[in-house]
Amino acid sequence: MADLRRADGPGRSGRPTLAVVGATGAVGTVMLQILSQRADIWGEIRLIASPRSAGRKLAVRGEETEVVALTEEAFDGVDVAMFDVPDEVAERWAPLAAAKGAVVVDNSGTFRMDPEVPLVVPEVNPHAVRMRPRGIIANPSCTTLSMIVALGALHAEFGLRELVVSSYQAVSGAGRAGVATLRQQLSLVAGTELGTSPGDVRRAVGDGTGPFPEPVVLNVVPWAGSAREDGWSSEELKVRDESRKILGLPALPVAVTCVRVPVITTHSLTVHARFEGEVTVDKAREILATAPGVVLFDNPAAGEFPTPADVVGTDPTWVGRVRRALDDPTALELFVCGDNLRKGSALNTAQIAELVAAELS
Repeated sequence: MADLRRADGPGRSGRPTLAVVGATGAVGTVMLQILSQRADIWGEIRLIASPRSAGRKLAVRGEETEVVALTEEAFDGVDVAMFDVPDEVAERWAPLAAAKGAVVVDNSGTFRMDPEVPLVVPEVNPHAVRMRPRGIIANPSCTTLSMIVALGALHAEFGLRELVVSSYQAVSGAGRAGVATLRQQLSLVAGTELGTSPGDVRRAVGDGTGPFPEPVVLNVVPWAGSAREDGWSSEELKVRDESRKILGLPALPVAVTCVRVPVITTHSLTVHARFEGEVTVDKAREILATAPGVVLFDNPAAGEFPTPADVVGTDPTWVGRVRRALDDPTALELFVCGDNLRKGSALNTAQIAELVAAELS
């Protein structure tokens, strides 16, 4: 197990020094907002990005801070480094930052399934943050994070034994290119009668499908990620493997179908969860209503259930449509929504970093 604090301790301010790597990206932008909204526990916050972004000034905690280039020297004196960068960048630079003495909290997919790297959701498995022999802690994918806080609370009470999930994923999960693609496609179909005959949307969009295999406007696309064996996608396998690791259930049966929908930000999922014994809706609602990081919003008769249009920009996992399965007294059906850029990426990373900072104080 790695040492839990730097030999030289936190920075001269008496509070740990934080580096945000990828500060100019889509998630990095949200991260700076979150750091400005949460308790101010950090000393210096150092903003790091690619050399082409060096010299830019970004606001964090009400101050303009200059971005520095990603180099080994940029990690001098850093206690905690949060990485919001592509996989290949994290693979190269996260171990270097850890070697310089920083505890790395990585938001890429590079280290999530490494057995020597904990995969942490503070509301579910905060204890795992202390076991980090490589000096790296991984943040789950945004799709997993959109449901796992609610699911973890139910598992703690009922004991999960099987999971079937369908996701309805926002285009921002594919980065700035995904958002730009949907907005461009919206401009092409607005004010038209498209969507009423076979192929008319495809013809209007042409080659402008961006990071998606099909038009996403006026459409749903039953695919997210890259191809894996036997027809599964990488995104579907991520949800399966990450859920197992976070919950400590390595043999949990999990089936996932990932779907891209024309929503800018906030993933939604339908969840069919089977437990070890009989469950009741009243007990499930009690658990969800009191679980940290969860909002129960569930009165369908009054038109009250979570939707991305209402959940976007908020931090909790929102849960509605809580029902017991019609044909299985051990199973629950849920509909959940979570902002994939906040809890689904930046917020969970920040929460993990705060757990590490508490060790250093």
